[in-house]
Amino acid sequence: MNYETAQNNQSIIESFKRIWTYLKNYKGRLFTSLFLVFIQVITNVLEPFIFGLIITEVSANVLDMINGVSGAGINYSYIYMIIAIYFVRGLINQASAFGSNYFITEAVQSMTFDIRTDITNKMNRLPISYFDGHQFGNILNRITNDVDNIANAFQVSLLQVFNAILQLIFVIVMMLWIQWQFALIMLVVIPVSSFIAKFIIGKSQTHFKQQADVLGRMNGFVQENLTGFNEIKLYGREHHSSEEFRAITAKLTDVGFKASFTSGLIRPLITFVAHSAYVMIALFGGLLTFTGRMTIGNLQAFTQYVWQVNQPMQMLSQLSGLIQSAAAAINRVYELLDEEVETREHSQTLAEPVTGAVSFNNVSFSYNPERPLIQDFDVDVTPGETIAIVGPTGAGKTTMINLLMRFYDVDKGKITIDGIDIQSLPRQQYRSQFGMVLQDTWLFGGTIKENLRFGNLAATDEEIIEAAKVTNVDHFIRTLPGGYDMPLNQESSNISQGQKQLLTIARALLSDPKILILDEATSSVDTRLEILIQKAMDRLMEGRTSFVIAHRLSTIQDANRILVMNNGQIVEQGSHGELLEKGGFYSQLYQSQFTE
Repeated sequence: MNYETAQNNQSIIESFKRIWTYLKNYKGRLFTSLFLVFIQVITNVLEPFIFGLIITEVSANVLDMINGVSGAGINYSYIYMIIAIYFVRGLINQASAFGSNYFITEAVQSMTFDIRTDITNKMNRLPISYFDGHQFGNILNRITNDVDNIANAFQVSLLQVFNAILQLIFVIVMMLWIQWQFALIMLVVIPVSSFIAKFIIGKSQTHFKQQADVLGRMNGFVQENLTGFNEIKLYGREHHSSEEFRAITAKLTDVGFKASFTSGLIRPLITFVAHSAYVMIALFGGLLTFTGRMTIGNLQAFTQYVWQVNQPMQMLSQLSGLIQSAAAAINRVYELLDEEVETREHSQTLAEPVTGAVSFNNVSFSYNPERPLIQDFDVDVTPGETIAIVGPTGAGKTTMINLLMRFYDVDKGKITIDGIDIQSLPRQQYRSQFGMVLQDTWLFGGTIKENLRFGNLAATDEEIIEAAKVTNVDHFIRTLPGGYDMPLNQESSNISQGQKQLLTIARALLSDPKILILDEATSSVDTRLEILIQKAMDRLMEGRTSFVIAHRLSTIQDANRILVMNNGQIVEQGSHGELLEKGGFYSQLYQSQFTE
């Protein structure tokens, strides 16, 4: 157990060492903030001592007056001077507290900005394979929640930990200076309190982990049931859903109580230890005061120092969870930042736009080395040719496009464009020759005009309108409130699926690509819109090399050539009529869609 604890502590230290590479860029503000904390702690520690001077002076003069000492009286000038010093101490304390918070906030927020900037830059350079292998929600959580956890930990805990450590040191020094015998009592209290906090935290971590797991189950259950709410009502599963939800919340209540109750024991137990020390000091301090070996002011100061020791001990114990959470967040962020990026090496560039001649030469590829997908694949496409790619699910159609777009690189062989190996070209320049219209349309939260211009940022308003007219979407846009300036919401749910598809076709046309990729662009629309979209795509494909992936074979009958794929290989190729005459695999697919 000790070895495991040591390993965890070492991991936390290593995590914070890594994040220091960001924070050190703002070390001027950081060290200014820490220096102001140092001033704040000194003024806090001096407070009981200064206040004790007043009490000592007043009590001594009152005793002299009671005993009838000649000339006895309260030294008001001395008391006023101490009060003035106390007031100045308070001003310095508050000013240093404000300044430390200001400078640490600037440093941490600047660090957070740098982290998010690096994450964004990293994501733009990551290969598609990374996003295929990770849930989007997980990636999003690293950018938002994990970075926020890091920022909160530094914003909240850094100054408080530094404050607590300094306060413990200075309070013990003052105690040793005032009465070293009493200080020994506090030197016993501190390790006892540390042991209690460490023990309870170790016990409560298991419950907190269970609580997080059950909370995740509950969130997933709620999201799933809200998504399928209509189906739950349809099949009358409301009671079953309620019972399942009740079981999850009952478990959450149980582990939540255990986690909160166990962790909540830290404060009362540490306070009990502090109270015990307080009673001992008050008892023996009173005896020393009666015997004249200790002043009343120093006794009052000492009792206040007991609480000043108790406060940082509680603070450190409460911050341990936040620090561990931040260390985990740092590790998750660096898992993303440490990922390998796409190589940017290239040996040549495109001197002019391509004509659209594409060749796959003896290409082999697999996502998993143990499961080959495409082997010794060959196909030649002439400029301006329309190639339809058909086949059952898992045949390799999308994989062929992924390789063509260099979302993945081939394991063997090569793909050429106008005779140039695509791996020798810069990815960005190469991909700029392509336009894509996918089944899953993507539009962002902005105006329709801004979404269309995304295909060509230099396009004029006239060019945007012309592209919309060519793709049969201009009339629809003009009927909307605001026309081309109508804002789309984040999910683009204020227009239909077919209308979104037409907008993506217009966007692709505006980019003026030399090679087109159309992936199931009409699979999720009604017949009337399918005809409209098909006409728009026909105009888009004019004079361009086009690759069309389709399951609905009625949409690709006019293609120059149809590649029929199965198990990563081309099993047939030819025109629609030629393939039907052969009566092979394509004919079977076609007949399965049109035979009753």
